Amino acid sequence: MAYYSEEQLGAMGFKRLGKNVKISDKASIYNCDKIEIGDNSRIDDFCVLSGKIKLGKFVHIAPLCLLAGGEEGILMDDFSGLAYQVQIFSQSDDYSGATLTNPTVPAAYKKEAKKAVSLGRHVIVGAGSMVFPGVAIAEGCSVGAMTLVNKSTQPWGIYLGNPARRVKERKRDLLELEKKFLEELKNDSL
Repeated sequence: MAYYSEEQLGAMGFKRLGKNVKISDKASIYNCDKIEIGDNSRIDDFCVLSGKIKLGKFVHIAPLCLLAGGEEGILMDDFSGLAYQVQIFSQSDDYSGATLTNPTVPAAYKKEAKKAVSLGRHVIVGAGSMVFPGVAIAEGCSVGAMTLVNKSTQPWGIYLGNPARRVKERKRDLLELEKKFLEELKNDSL
């Protein structure tokens, strides 16, 4: 995978860009002035990011993901990640037929749902999953592959299905690993 150089990333005009950020030169990034990316985060091939987006530290977005931040935005907190082909939407047209739809139609003729989306620390979303506007995936949640998340979750659960349902608790062992990792990182930088 080929990544943009630091100079190329700097020239893109991000709202904020952390250290050691890797973005594939095959990713499509729109509205860079509305996008914040934390240290040590990575965006892989063929991803599309647009609108208001804030990525924390150590965030990974696998190939073929779509983050449509729109006006309200998407927040991915530290150590969160998306597997292949995850789609996250912060806005959606009204599909009932009561209004017109699509971006070619003026807002006066549409009724879009516009609500922020957030993924807490240590959230992982499995391949092919979709997250709807207004959803908050709580800290530590794991979302299985091909899951439709249309409602917010409770912390440290494993969610599966269409629509997503909590099937069991997620282990918290990774919190100790995070402490060790950050301590090693701190010691290496001294």
